[in-house]
This record gives sequence, structure tokens and C-alpha cells, in this order.
Amino acid sequence: MCLAVPGKIESIEKELDDVFRSGKVSFGGLIKEVNLSMVTDAQVGDYVLVHVGVALSIIDEEEARKTLGYLQQLGELSDLNP
Repeated sequence: MCLAVPGKIESIEKELDDVFRSGKVSFGGLIKEVNLSMVTDAQVGDYVLVHVGVALSIIDEEEARKTLGYLQQLGELSDLNP
């Protein structure tokens, strides 16, 4: 089963132009580099669903926090550690 994990965009770095960009995303305190090309409207502070290092969509903050809490309870965020 595949799982998309919610995270909060901490910073955005433009690489080639406004479309092809990446950023630092926090998953409950764990910071990862994420491809933001599919969420062109996403801004710092937004929550996004991330699958295999790619942000797929912008999501509601309340839902993101709830989902992160469930994942932490289940110990599923340990896979994000380096």
C-alpha cells in the first residue's frame, strides 16, 4: 500500500523557474527536501500531501495535523528518518 504523508512547507527554493522548484517540508519536525512542481500555488506555511518525495496537493492544516498525529501514534513516521 502507498501512503502520502502531510507536511508543512518551511522554505521554497526556485531551481529552473517558478514551476520546477523544490522546498524543505516538515513532517512533524522531520525536515525533507520535496519536489514542489505539482503544487505550483503552494507557499511557505501551506500543508501538502507528499508521496515518494513529490508534493501532490495542498491540504487543510487541521486535517494535516490530525493525520500526522495518527501516523505518529502508529510509529509510521520513523520511515522518514535518515
